[in-house]
Amino acid sequence: MTGCDSNIQSDLEVGRPSSTQIGRRQFVRIAGAAVFSLSVIKQAQTAEQPSKAKENQMEITRNGSQASVAGPADWFTGNTRIDPLFNPHEPARAAAASVTFEPGARTAWHTHPLGQTLIVTSGVGRVQVEGGPIEEIRPGDVVWFPPGVKHWHGAAPTTAMTHIAIQEALEGKVVEWMEHVTDEQYGT
Repeated sequence: MTGCDSNIQSDLEVGRPSSTQIGRRQFVRIAGAAVFSLSVIKQAQTAEQPSKAKENQMEITRNGSQASVAGPADWFTGNTRIDPLFNPHEPARAAAASVTFEPGARTAWHTHPLGQTLIVTSGVGRVQVEGGPIEEIRPGDVVWFPPGVKHWHGAAPTTAMTHIAIQEALEGKVVEWMEHVTDEQYGT
């Protein structure tokens, strides 16, 4: 027991007012003990705040704060622009980019170790998995490619298309690039 607690206990033992009828002296002791306890708790919480604050900080990536890059010719046919949106923060593995394809532009064939999600935001596009039909995509459409499925995506022949691409890394790898999609495969 602290000094304050033992004084309260001794007051009770010698017949002073019970806990339902405490005197001014006991009230001051109890209030003092409560204030002291609260100040100790507050100091402990304040000491822990820097690490908790760092863990609990949100991050805002401002629009336009990351440089746009042209889609590399090794991985794209036609004019494309990639605007990074976010990279993974441990323990998360997801990253995303907004990708704009000019008319007729498209990716090379590729796969993703943990799959890929596309959210079409503007224009008209095309997607295809190996061996499947070419599908048209429009704003609001969401496309999911399962892990390891060979596919491509891009704009329609006469209309640009922008989508948000979301994919996760597996052992640091998000994509395996393959051969270019031919004009015949693209359907022109």
